Amino acid sequence: MLSTVLYQTEATATGGRDGYARTADGSLNVWLGLPRELGGKDVGNNPEQLFAAGYAACFLSAMKTVSALSKGAHPKVPDSARVTAQVSIGPRIEGGYGLAISLSIALPDIERNQAEALVAAAHATCPYSNAVRGNVDVALHVI
Repeated sequence: MLSTVLYQTEATATGGRDGYARTADGSLNVWLGLPRELGGKDVGNNPEQLFAAGYAACFLSAMKTVSALSKGAHPKVPDSARVTAQVSIGPRIEGGYGLAISLSIALPDIERNQAEALVAAAHATCPYSNAVRGNVDVALHVI
């Protein structure tokens, strides 16, 4: 439960995985398409791609926030930092479908132990990480 809403957005999809999605403010308009691996034509983006892009951006921002608020406990995130999110979809043993996520985090010029501590702190802070925690396997890889 949120104590305060800092920002809220809205998007509407029509047609499901073979349709269209648009944010209420019109800043995002995207055609959706089922990937070839799931029987589609590979035309348009799919929800897993959109989730991967959002998670990668959010996680990088979480690292920057943790660093900025740490009063020197964590190193500054370099401009060359990058996060690559890999999102997989497949059937769950319990039934239905589920996701698995792997985040590859590059923090050039930061010592490995400092990078790992920053990544762990960001994982505890990131809204995407908090949303999926306990429901989706997330593997973190400092590269």
